[in-house]
Amino acid sequence: MILVAMSGGVDSSVTAAMLQRDGHEIVGLFMRNGATAGSAAKSNKQGCCSLEDSNDARFVAGQLGARFYVLNFAQDFQRVIDYFVAEYKRGRTPNPCAVCNTDLKFGKLLDYARQVGADKVATGHYARVEHRDGRWRLLRGVDRTKDQSYYLFGLTQDQLAHALFPLGGLTKKQVRELAGEFALKTRDKAESMEICFVPEGDYRAVVAKHDPQALVPGPIINVAGETLGEHAGVAGFTIGQRRGLGVAYSKALYVVRLDPQTNTVVVGDEDDLALPAIVVDRVNWISVAGLAAGESVRAMVKVRYRHDGALATVTGRADGSVDVVFDQPVKAAAPGQCAVFYGDGSRFSAEETLGGGWIA
Repeated sequence: MILVAMSGGVDSSVTAAMLQRDGHEIVGLFMRNGATAGSAAKSNKQGCCSLEDSNDARFVAGQLGARFYVLNFAQDFQRVIDYFVAEYKRGRTPNPCAVCNTDLKFGKLLDYARQVGADKVATGHYARVEHRDGRWRLLRGVDRTKDQSYYLFGLTQDQLAHALFPLGGLTKKQVRELAGEFALKTRDKAESMEICFVPEGDYRAVVAKHDPQALVPGPIINVAGETLGEHAGVAGFTIGQRRGLGVAYSKALYVVRLDPQTNTVVVGDEDDLALPAIVVDRVNWISVAGLAAGESVRAMVKVRYRHDGALATVTGRADGSVDVVFDQPVKAAAPGQCAVFYGDGSRFSAEETLGGGWIA
């Protein structure tokens, strides 16, 4: 039996249908996060987990004749929101989707699957898993425009052993076509594009709602120390941000540093965003057991989801963190974001996710 995390979107719907077609007994499960509780059922093209999404997931499970359950993850999900707000308050840029995948979808949900006798947890992520040379490997999705391995870097060997990603070998176009062949209600449903608990993409509103004290006015200065204006709170900015700075200047300015201790936003030119190296902590290794202090591996490193990646040398530290030294400086590597390591095509294939961690 396979437990399928059904979000009410086309990807998870096709995941369930494919598994059933291939002869597996499936159980659909919708994770109610509580973030949209009480909202009206309406079209939600940005996030997921709305009442409409729950109804769509239930309908598709009914089409497939599969058992379907809704679990209340509100209390657990609140911890993800608390982390999200706390990171912005610290002047860092959080990645709640990576945390949710590790702690909830393949954490608590996997625990639930074991309780009901399910062998695997399947999701609609565009990624692939294989077992080779004694280790579980996480590979990129074939459709590089949809590849979601970046958000899955935190999965342990045990979690990967119980994970299924049926869409990893397909393109989005093929998934839509399959949804039509299966006559699924969600075949033409718009994609979820934003964080599920951030309506309209306004993360500042979420921070203000959950911690009003996180948004305290302070100075905006340039890299030379000159005061250019005032901001409404460090938690309302991210490294690399260009728009919405509230400063009139003769050329484009970017947020290059955030200092919550002095409540200061530092701006500069695009070139001021370039970094030759970063430190990454809380590293989870997938393709290797780890790096000893001083041991290095060559990798293609992505410092954000939409980053193409940059060649670098990753070297282990005694405390388990790593130094990442880029061949060429990278721009806007924000503390709090994920740095994910992929093979560079030499020792490891470019398809393979070696591991990753959090930019310190």
